[in-house]
Amino acid sequence: MVGLVGSRMALTHAIGSSSQGTPMRKVQRRAKRWGSRGAVVPTHPVHNRRRGMSVERMAMATHSMKPTRLARRTRRVRCVNPGKELPGSYVDRPAAPKGRRRRAGVLLHPTSLPGEGGIGTVGSQARRFVDFLSSAGMSAWQMLPLVPPDADFHSPYSGEDANCGNVMLIDLASLVDVGLLEAKEVDKALKQWNWQWKAAKKADFEGAEKAKRPLLEKAARNLREGKGMKQLLEKFKAFRAREDISPWLEESALFSALKGREELKDLFWWEWPEELRDRHPEALKRARVEEAEAIDQFVSLQFLFDMQWQNLKMYANENGIALVGDMPIYVGGHSADVWANRGLWELREDGTPAQVSGVPPDAFSKTGQLWGSPLYHWPSHEEEGYRWWAQRLGRALQLYDELRIDHFRGFAGYWAVDADQETAMVGTWRAGPGKSLFDSLKEQLGGFNIIAEDLGVITQDVVDLREAIEAPGMAVLQFAWGGSASNPHLSHNHYENCVVYPATHDNETTVGWFKRIPAEEKGKVLAYLGTNGKDIAWDFIRASMSSVADTSIFLMQDVMRLDNSARMNTPGVAEGNWAWRMGNEKVWKKLKQQAEELRTLAEITGRIPSG
Repeated sequence: MVGLVGSRMALTHAIGSSSQGTPMRKVQRRAKRWGSRGAVVPTHPVHNRRRGMSVERMAMATHSMKPTRLARRTRRVRCVNPGKELPGSYVDRPAAPKGRRRRAGVLLHPTSLPGEGGIGTVGSQARRFVDFLSSAGMSAWQMLPLVPPDADFHSPYSGEDANCGNVMLIDLASLVDVGLLEAKEVDKALKQWNWQWKAAKKADFEGAEKAKRPLLEKAARNLREGKGMKQLLEKFKAFRAREDISPWLEESALFSALKGREELKDLFWWEWPEELRDRHPEALKRARVEEAEAIDQFVSLQFLFDMQWQNLKMYANENGIALVGDMPIYVGGHSADVWANRGLWELREDGTPAQVSGVPPDAFSKTGQLWGSPLYHWPSHEEEGYRWWAQRLGRALQLYDELRIDHFRGFAGYWAVDADQETAMVGTWRAGPGKSLFDSLKEQLGGFNIIAEDLGVITQDVVDLREAIEAPGMAVLQFAWGGSASNPHLSHNHYENCVVYPATHDNETTVGWFKRIPAEEKGKVLAYLGTNGKDIAWDFIRASMSSVADTSIFLMQDVMRLDNSARMNTPGVAEGNWAWRMGNEKVWKKLKQQAEELRTLAEITGRIPSG
């Protein structure tokens, strides 16, 4: 079965609408007056995928959209003769219960965890979060992509490698535990930074890089010199030699070493000297010799990341928590993936992109959205039996139990724009690989669970594909207001094979969102939910947990009832994102009450883990 949970959607701008300061009594009066008319009037926003668009503008699309007809499965019923006497054992055969698994989970990226080092890591604090989830009756931990983020704005959705892990997530204390570092050198290196991190209460990506990088490099060298725990070096050698790891890892290591050269570090790979750009065999052989140390360091750090992540995954699974990952459909052009597999992308002879990704103009953007990632040359992928995709998905499934795929609609049909265009206004719709891709992946990898991000204006072919592979779609409660009662994000329109979110990492927090929206919209929310809005974050959590959707996922910020100062990402704004952190280690004691409340909700809504 191919299917599961996930998200990353589009949204909004900041706090500061005219609705702020509206007296709650006035909102409640409007709610009562609106509710007496008996209509629920929400909105279906078009997903803008982090490129920036307000919720209000998204709401305008609803009236121009035609609902997509969903296919319904029917069960064949055995006919009997009317009036015929039934056996005495008739009532002893109750209807078989559906094999559904209702569950709930929390969305939190590891960088947001407490702890020293500038950003959260996969060490002891990650285990504390697993403990919190387990005590709260949760079954899933959803996170953002684990790939190395871009160096400028630290977005995990703009990484330069599809398969590698972010080594800044490596926990230094765990390296001490396995003998690769000494505690005193870690304490000394971090001491000069801790005051700044404690004062900022935000992730410090640049500080973490400066403080941790020398220690990580030293640990990597110690690993290869055999200074760690017994058998650690042998495990490293075995990891590097694995047939499912070595092909992509060695290319990524070489690419990283080359782009680190002084004369190449400011250039895209298609601007490199021809012999490197076009991967002449002798040039690559020479480069591997010249960059042997850098390559070994890169591979060693990836091994340490993988070792710590697999330990965390094992701990989570033993405590009944599934790790839910996130995979953007496209990859960056300046990456080892594209450089090493040029024939799989729409590129010109010099390596520059020929066709790039985006979406056409719509009610919200007169020029469309130009994302700029090179497009796949799907005939070449099909010709090679989708091996690159199997490698990519296979690696992801080593890190996660389940996986959300962003812009799922691109597998059915995608917008292609000439790379020379400055906007996405001029382009063509092209057919994606459809079910043939997933059939091939299932044959190569066996069964796997994915979540289809299917927000926005979705055509019937996208619905057909999602249903054909039995992947759950998504609903977002913040998108449910301002249109008609047929809005698919409203709870009464949810379906079982679905993941419902009050909000995602691209949304405002629910507290911040509710403060900002107009009074009339507040009234609709209060009337629909039957609440006074004084605890709106948990009103939305209750609504998502009560949904018929099999899976409910909510932000940790909403669990903690935080406002927009805790927002993870503001689409369309490059700076200031991804930096929210939960607080210091004392936060776990403060969260005991929320854990008890979540567990009670999970029990009464049938989402408590079985066994």
